[in-house]
Amino acid sequence: MLPSVCEAQKPLKEQYKQKPDLAMVIDHAKTSGESASDPFHSRVEPMEGCGVLVPVGVHAAVGGKHDAPTPGDLLCAALAACQDSAIRMVANLMDIELLELEVRVTATADVRGALAMDRAVPVGFQAMSCDVKMKVSDDTTREKLERLQVAAKACCVVQQTLKSPPPVKTRFIS
Repeated sequence: MLPSVCEAQKPLKEQYKQKPDLAMVIDHAKTSGESASDPFHSRVEPMEGCGVLVPVGVHAAVGGKHDAPTPGDLLCAALAACQDSAIRMVANLMDIELLELEVRVTATADVRGALAMDRAVPVGFQAMSCDVKMKVSDDTTREKLERLQVAAKACCVVQQTLKSPPPVKTRFIS
């Protein structure tokens, strides 16, 4: 029997009703590298203390070797993973059997902005798309499938963050 999202979330929802401050979570990531002088490589630990180090490289379009995932690849991965999780959890809550699921994220950037070649070109991605291939059991109605899609987009934290970005502060600490 599959784990139930409802069962897992019920005590949490009760707890958060009583103490809303407990619903605030903080995620972490930190980078390190073999050599701080290597301009093309580092590593990121996507959850502090987890012990997983993901190699990070620089895209060939800005002079790197693109021999490891780039920060842009990791941003795409974050959106794909979050949308995948949201779909799985909402489907479970709605009692929809997922038979297949693949989320593919594509992001497009004009790197002239990052290379400071043209002030009119913004630094960053100009477009992102999230393509979801999904197969559900035959007994799922069209209406239920549409509700799943709307709910999964609405509760995908990464997608909603990208759509309405929070302020980001950068501090340089010596």
